[in-house]
Amino acid sequence: MPKVFITRPIPNTGIDLLKEKGYEVVVNTEAVDRPATKEEILAGIKGVDALLSVLTEKIDSEIMDAGLPTLKVIANYAVGFDNIDLKGAKQRNIMVTNTPGVLTNTVAEHTFALMLAIAHRISEADRFSRAGKYTAWGPQLLLGADLSGKTLGIVGLGRIGSRVAYHASKGFGMKVLYYDVKPNQEFEKEFDARYIAGVDELLSQCDFVSLHVPLLDSTRHMINEARLKTMKPSAYLINTSRGPIIDEKALAKALADKIIAGAALDVFEYEPEITSELKNLDNVIITPHIASATEETRQAMSKLAAENIIEALEGRIPPNLIK
Repeated sequence: MPKVFITRPIPNTGIDLLKEKGYEVVVNTEAVDRPATKEEILAGIKGVDALLSVLTEKIDSEIMDAGLPTLKVIANYAVGFDNIDLKGAKQRNIMVTNTPGVLTNTVAEHTFALMLAIAHRISEADRFSRAGKYTAWGPQLLLGADLSGKTLGIVGLGRIGSRVAYHASKGFGMKVLYYDVKPNQEFEKEFDARYIAGVDELLSQCDFVSLHVPLLDSTRHMINEARLKTMKPSAYLINTSRGPIIDEKALAKALADKIIAGAALDVFEYEPEITSELKNLDNVIITPHIASATEETRQAMSKLAAENIIEALEGRIPPNLIK
């Protein structure tokens, strides 16, 4: 009977699917409201055929070795996979999968929710009202910015970036500029978008900038002090990709000094820690890495992770194999 170890409790759809296949499923129930410790994973991975990991856990060579010789597949419950040593997995002939696609719409919606909220000062207005400061309507009370007709810059034209562009173009009539490793003519035609070959050039032209790149050596601190200074003072920055894409200290200073108008973040450089200077600013919105957090999407991610495991253990190529 194949055995699967799950590092943290996840929605039941995938667990039920694995059990229906007759697999033994062990869930680390100690890690409900926190990441699993390395010791818990080292203990749980021994003798298993599959590891279902969550993005909060670093799966390194030591953990993989503890799962050998039986470990065949690591199914990551996330789109990103920077928490897994891919080179180490390849050296050990262990397959690694992720869960793309099923969370595209949800993350794009959250991205746009953040964009609207920071531009219209929703969180700031909520705090203002709860504090009893609202005494009368005023013609200049909490003035924000429109999205309609403005220019949105997409950095990273993957599934989520493309879906954000859809909402921007079709729903709000925004002009879309994008930066990626190569241009996409079909995308340009559909959304009347324009490819910008350099990040600096894109940043300087946009009213809103949304980040959708994976965390790589080349993207770490892609948004730094120098690049923040190339943005318009009226511009807003949104990040639902990975925290270290932005130098948070530089961002906090740029926001405090009004180099840019605002930022909305769902991910953080030292997650779950948040740079203290950011938490004290009114022109930033912070959400705790919940861009994919809807019941429908998290269940779909659970199902897809389980399907990846089943395909791998039955000798087929998983649908979301990371190569």
